[in-house]
Amino acid sequence: MEFRTIVSMPEPDFRIEPLEPILFVGSCFADNIGQRFREECFPVVVNPYGVMYNPVSVLHTVLRCEMAPRLAFITLGTNHVYRLKETGEIVDNCQKRPQQLFQEETLSVEQCVEALTDCVNCLRSRNPEARVIFTVSPIRYAKYGFHESQLSKATLLLAVDRLLSSSGVCYFPAYEIMLDELRDYRFYQPDMLHPSQQAVEYIWQQMVETYFGDRAKQFLREWRPIKEALAHRPFHPESDDYQKFLAATREKERILLSRYARANL
Repeated sequence: MEFRTIVSMPEPDFRIEPLEPILFVGSCFADNIGQRFREECFPVVVNPYGVMYNPVSVLHTVLRCEMAPRLAFITLGTNHVYRLKETGEIVDNCQKRPQQLFQEETLSVEQCVEALTDCVNCLRSRNPEARVIFTVSPIRYAKYGFHESQLSKATLLLAVDRLLSSSGVCYFPAYEIMLDELRDYRFYQPDMLHPSQQAVEYIWQQMVETYFGDRAKQFLREWRPIKEALAHRPFHPESDDYQKFLAATREKERILLSRYARANL
């Protein structure tokens, strides 16, 4: 008997290589996954101008960031935006200014498609081989009300679906994994809204199986014991034995990274 519904993963037309530079832009879910890549020694750039929740703010980051990666993950959280009344500009951060200075609006599917299309075009203008992986954050926005939060997610999902016919664009179903495979409150943090660390780890594993090539998976296997050794916290960190152990581990790290870095040239 099967006791859970498994989300199918579309087959991508690319594979992530070890130590590959990747750009992550979007909600705090992008922060979580980007940090996981960073722990595995990937030279990632994660939300260089802060967390961005809506497609227009994501576009602002993509336009400002000069990185030209082969891979970019864009994680969308909401279609709600805040417009500064004085200028009519959609702001990325209200910077704790008085609420009355802003007008809250919701982007339509068409407006989301326009902003996300501009993101893709910008990235591909810098790197014609760029691949953009869209995700929709599984975090619900209780402050909008749960029905309104679902409408917001539906708008984002419809917008992303419009872009999937474009070259170099794909969708990773993090939202569906949380709702279908992990539909149990034990996979949430105590606020019952944010995914737990265990859930983030499971989504990371699904991402590895879907997008990582054989060399990248081999790198993870070789890196794991070194990472675990570096994470060890001894009772006597100042002891000679531990200092020798740490130096030997750092040398193993250097050799491993150097070997894979050379292979990428």
